[in-house]
Amino acid sequence: MQDQVERFLAALGGERGFSLNTVSAYRNDLGQFSLYLRDEQPVGSWGELDGERLQRYVLYLHERRYAKSTVARKVAAVKSFCHYLLEEGVLRHDPSSELPSPKVDKFIPRTITPEQVAELMEQPARSRSPEALRDKAMLETLYATGMRVSELMSLDVEDLNLTGGQLRCGRKPDRARWVPLTAEAVSALDAYLQTGRRELRSVIDEPAVFLNHRGSRLTRQGFWLILKGYAESANIGDITPHTIRHSFAAHAVTRGQELRDIQHILGHMSISTTQVYQQVAARISHQNGSAVNPVAACYDTGGAP
Repeated sequence: MQDQVERFLAALGGERGFSLNTVSAYRNDLGQFSLYLRDEQPVGSWGELDGERLQRYVLYLHERRYAKSTVARKVAAVKSFCHYLLEEGVLRHDPSSELPSPKVDKFIPRTITPEQVAELMEQPARSRSPEALRDKAMLETLYATGMRVSELMSLDVEDLNLTGGQLRCGRKPDRARWVPLTAEAVSALDAYLQTGRRELRSVIDEPAVFLNHRGSRLTRQGFWLILKGYAESANIGDITPHTIRHSFAAHAVTRGQELRDIQHILGHMSISTTQVYQQVAARISHQNGSAVNPVAACYDTGGAP
């Protein structure tokens, strides 16, 4: 039975192009489901799976007081796997077709204020060490583009066009996009490339933009630790790279930037994913006693994403 789970996961990563993190989440959720079946509702093969067993599994999750969002994710993983088994002919009908997903409260991203962003950027600017120049360039680039931390860490020198004030974001051919940089980001990147990176670099032909103290590509985990340290110094509290991404998008809406442009910069497949930042911007504006730009707030979301 585990072989079919592995083939399903391979299909997610290969044919469907899911990220490693997403495939890993599916692996964990289906692993828990398999253990549940083994210990609570044994089946000899996936072909014996039925709606009653699935219903009992959902009840099992609720009894263990998982958050609604967690239950929804685990149910989605089981449903996707059932669809796969149906396509492969292992199941003759889909036992998950009537399986309800718990309603999840709409997620509202956490952001920090423009003032907190400015204070965060000020932390590495207090030094001219190679690492500080790198950190300033990373933070400015992250806030200027709203890119994911994985995209930030995968940047190569050839992805930068500082003369044109833009960079290429994303590695997949169908997801790669050129996004604009702010003057602050261009300046920080230029200072880092001219001085900091040259001192950190261990080999001339190293392609990575952001390097660690050994001269190789900085990891996501390394960046998280760097960000955490600066956030503590700025008295911002516990933030993540995604907090900066959310802040970029919400602040862009507040400034009146077109939602479609923000969608492109963030790399969202659907405009509906980007629309949540209208709510965040409205909350920010309410707190500040101002109004969100009506053009952005009432943007026509019809048509293809």
